[in-house]
Amino acid sequence: VSQLEADLCFALADPTRILILYALDEQSLNVTELTNALNNSQPTTSRHLKILRERGLVYSERQGATINYHLTDRRLIKALDLLRSVLRDRLAHRASLIEEIE
Repeated sequence: VSQLEADLCFALADPTRILILYALDEQSLNVTELTNALNNSQPTTSRHLKILRERGLVYSERQGATINYHLTDRRLIKALDLLRSVLRDRLAHRASLIEEIE
């Protein structure tokens, strides 16, 4: 179980992969659409999608010549949103400490 958690955390450890997950939460997209949305190169986007696919966070579906990517589980976005909430609270706390020092 710990190894599975570590694999999941590895997939979430890159900002581009997190942005891909948020983009796929809005709609299914192909590599070209993701590349344009994230302003990355196609090889970079493909490499990140491979990692997300291997960890089961996204899946692909062929539609003719196009392969569309989908988010596997919407709870991933809820988890990322919860992490962002924790980060906001931590940043607010740090800001209040700096104000106290000043």
